[in-house]
Order: sequence, then structure tokens, then C-alpha cells
Amino acid sequence: QMQLVESGGGLVQAGGSLRLSCAASGRTSILYTMGWFRQAPGKEREFVAAITRSGGRTFVADSVKERFTIGTDNAKKTVYLQMNSLKPEDTAVYYCAADWKIDGPHALNPGNYNYWGPGTQVTVSS
Repeated sequence: QMQLVESGGGLVQAGGSLRLSCAASGRTSILYTMGWFRQAPGKEREFVAAITRSGGRTFVADSVKERFTIGTDNAKKTVYLQMNSLKPEDTAVYYCAADWKIDGPHALNPGNYNYWGPGTQVTVSS
């Protein structure tokens, strides 16, 4: 079992930056894959970025590549999403997710994750 909670969301003007954090607690003794997903009203939850359990390989969605970066602390109990050059289209609830069982490209599929945080709202104004 694992508990996740996001922080760092808020209201920002287009072109600004936010840094989201996701803190993991509970059963965190094993390396795990962590990812960021977002969901806007009326849309499906979509992949944003992930860092895998093996080798720290990262994946970033094409829609945010060159603007967003993902990273963790050494213990991998906190995962970060640095968001730069934010656009109104980035407005969504951002969720972090984690799982021990997935790796590589499987980290891009939200259906593969068993543990989720409650989400944090990111609103980008025009």
C-alpha cells in the first residue's frame, strides 16, 4: 500500500511556471515507477510525464515536451513536475501515480497504475 499527495498547484498567468510535488508514504521501500497525469473537464485523463523504476528513465508527453520536466529525490519519495511556459491548454487537475509492477513504456498508460494521489488543480489564465 502507498499513499500519494500532490502539492504546488494554483493559478498562474500564461507563460509562467509552477513546480508540482508528489510525496509518497506508506510502502515505499521498493523502487517504483511514478508518473504525472492530468485531466481537464470533459476530457480523458492523459499522460504527462513519468520516471521509471529501472534506471530513472523519463518519458514526457509530446504535448508538453521542452516545457515540462520530471524528477525525484534520491529516495524517490518525492516526484517533481517542473512546468514552464504554461499555456491555458495546460489547465487541468494534475495527478501523481505510482506502481511497482510497471516499467518502460507501460508507464504511459494510466490504467497500469494502482496508486493515485487526490490531484492538485492547475489553472493557467490567458
